[in-house]
Amino acid sequence: MGQVEEVKKKNKLLAMIIRNNYSCEGVDFITPNEYSQQVAYMHQPTGKVIDAHVHNLVHRNVVLTQEVLFIKKGILRVDFYDDYEDYLLSKELHAGDIILLISGGHGFFVIEEVEMIEVKQGPYSGDADKRRFIGIDKQEVILKEGH
Repeated sequence: MGQVEEVKKKNKLLAMIIRNNYSCEGVDFITPNEYSQQVAYMHQPTGKVIDAHVHNLVHRNVVLTQEVLFIKKGILRVDFYDDYEDYLLSKELHAGDIILLISGGHGFFVIEEVEMIEVKQGPYSGDADKRRFIGIDKQEVILKEGH
């Protein structure tokens, strides 16, 4: 079994990190049904039939952007902040890791050349989509183990 790490401030979930070595049989929806971004891990045997389907038109009201990053190559440091831009801690992501950024703020520092894929809700609203702020300096990093 692999691991799913939660990054929290008190009881508020800021992110979920699905490490490269995570594994299970069948389908595991890692996120709760109410999240605006759904993440599932799927492990199916050769020959398994997944029913053909079409997604129904369902109106959804999304008020908070949640994003998923798939790290293909390299090492990325994620710096986590609360909603008030207060720094909490940092974690490293490595090739094969996936992170769902749920709430709060975040910044990134590329430790080793990174290739990654980002998935989030659209349509993109440009500057209205985010509030930028000054992040931490290198000497302020509190790196929490987990990889």
